[in-house]
Amino acid sequence: MNVLLSTAYWPNLHYFYYLLNADAITIESCENYHKQSFRNRTQILTANGKLDLSIPIKNLSPKQIIKEVEISYQENWQINHWRAITSAYKNSPYFDFFVDEINYFYSKPFKFLMDYNLDQLKLIFKLLKLKKEIALTSDFEKEPTDNLDLRNSIHPKIEFNEDVNVAQLLKTPYYQTFEAKFDFHPNLSILDLLFNKGLETRDYLFAKDL
Repeated sequence: MNVLLSTAYWPNLHYFYYLLNADAITIESCENYHKQSFRNRTQILTANGKLDLSIPIKNLSPKQIIKEVEISYQENWQINHWRAITSAYKNSPYFDFFVDEINYFYSKPFKFLMDYNLDQLKLIFKLLKLKKEIALTSDFEKEPTDNLDLRNSIHPKIEFNEDVNVAQLLKTPYYQTFEAKFDFHPNLSILDLLFNKGLETRDYLFAKDL
């Protein structure tokens, strides 16, 4: 299975299912930027429930190409995001194992959104001891023929249940930090699974006979 995905900020488990099970991974770098998507948004579980964290971006020109989208630092979003992540996961089983390497993304400025997101993917592969190569598109194809096109399928406004390949898998409960307070929340950011399951993240996401 060859997959074509958009860039994403600490992608959710739906996205990571395809990353881990794909034979080849391509990230779209030539599309126009899409607002209100996971390209600059992730979702974590806090003591107050599910929380969206969004990266502010600089003013866009019409039809801004995604690889040219720059991150804005007019507000202290890195501090705010890190405080939210720390508050949500400091008591999770594997937070201390990964905290320093995750914190790197909140202590250093990145110019481009795509670079920021790609470095996060590479770190997750490293932490999970996975050897995965990521290719970038060199031009935009509206209807690619050689890849499973998921660029707009994994989206905040599209329920992951519509993807029968992964729906049952992602509904399988795992320990979550606030499980005594909330019902199980499926399909959160990869950070939720990583901090709560550690290296077992791989086993959870690999395709199984369901």
